[in-house]
Amino acid sequence: MTQHAVRLFQDKDTTALVDLWGICDLTRPWNDAHADIAFCVKSQSSCLFVAQNSNGAIIGSVMVGSDGHRGWYYYLAVAPENRRQGIGKQLLTVAEQWLKEQGVPKAQLMIRAENDQAVSFYESVGYTEEDRIIMSKRLI
Repeated sequence: MTQHAVRLFQDKDTTALVDLWGICDLTRPWNDAHADIAFCVKSQSSCLFVAQNSNGAIIGSVMVGSDGHRGWYYYLAVAPENRRQGIGKQLLTVAEQWLKEQGVPKAQLMIRAENDQAVSFYESVGYTEEDRIIMSKRLI
């Protein structure tokens, strides 16, 4: 398994990152990816990491945040041609470490019901499904 460079997001990564999220089918018309990035980087309770290949291209990402009680992952993405190389696990390990440093005892995430590939990935790295109902209300 090759280790890829994982580092903090920089503003210059925005276009490549939003493109990656689109390729990975993580974006939706009602969620502005640029606004999500801006909200994350201005908050002290969240962080955005990217993975890059040896040419400097962005090939993965994970957004991690804490609500003060639990940690949450968003936008865990690996470019399709770079999957099954340990990049997702590497990104998740960095995000988990960030949460541990914040004193957060538990990490959680939400997966769209149709995303069987994501479910399999998270199960392979030790995450388990919990019986919960997710409810939401759009405020903006």
